[in-house]
Amino acid sequence: MTTDPLAAVRVKAADEFYIFTLDATVTREHVYYRNRYGVEIAADLYYATAMDKRQAQPALVIGPPFGGVKEQGPGVYANQLAQRGFVVLAFDPAYHGYSGGYPRYSGSPDTYVEDFSAAVDYLGQLSFVNRQEIGALGICASGGFALAAAAQDARIKAVATSVLYDIPHLANLATGQDRQAQLTALSEQRWSAPTAANANYPAQPVTEFPADLDPVAHEFFSFYGFKRGWHPHALRNVTEISNLSFMNFEATSRIAEISPRPVLMVTSEEAHSKAFTEETFARLQDPKQLLVMPRGQHVDFYDRVDLIPFDQFAAFFRENLG
Repeated sequence: MTTDPLAAVRVKAADEFYIFTLDATVTREHVYYRNRYGVEIAADLYYATAMDKRQAQPALVIGPPFGGVKEQGPGVYANQLAQRGFVVLAFDPAYHGYSGGYPRYSGSPDTYVEDFSAAVDYLGQLSFVNRQEIGALGICASGGFALAAAAQDARIKAVATSVLYDIPHLANLATGQDRQAQLTALSEQRWSAPTAANANYPAQPVTEFPADLDPVAHEFFSFYGFKRGWHPHALRNVTEISNLSFMNFEATSRIAEISPRPVLMVTSEEAHSKAFTEETFARLQDPKQLLVMPRGQHVDFYDRVDLIPFDQFAAFFRENLG
């Protein structure tokens, strides 16, 4: 880390922990840019090596699951969609991964939404990207943040979600005494441990599950705890006091105003998060599409290229960005 706490780490080959193999026809470049808070974002830019840079191309921004980084699911998606004709930017959220910002693992609905708009800022400055053809795709929690970004950033012309989680909405489900107890505990923690962030996953990938995991935690551990999806920068979600922001702001309250720009939401019959997609889909205005795949758990839509509907994502963006 440089002496600037807002500066990103310049990545060396020895630092890379990609969970997938880059396709031979795709080029990946490490890029860096600042968001509107001055935090430097570390991102990967993907495009087909044979792409004609003399022509302006459609582009996509891809955000990670909550606590995830660009070398995981976003890179899997970018690698596939670059082969299908898009310039794709996969980023580490501010305060996470190789991006800058301190305290580490800080987060709020506003910063996660800003991550998408900052990526659009960067893409729109590239000579080979068409500013009028930029879309956003959010995986898991980034699905909610991508929708929120589109609701306030008219430059995002189409948006898609994959197995959406709406973290701020979930944080606001507590009411009455339960909510007051949570707020009191988190507020008191600001005196003693304002940068505390619980470790959710092991410091090295393991081959066995911990005891007494509930079914949802077991599923997430199958990705983040094992070699399949383990990454040294994806062991935690956010600082505990960051939850105060999530409990006070609903990021997706105005998503109906994305219309008439189109939205595609993808989930599966087996995904434990399916209800979140259905509830959010009901709050959208047309044009909107819901695609329910027959197979695949929630975390399978992070990396299972045989289950993720990349052709449908590409067709949606190709039709609506052109």
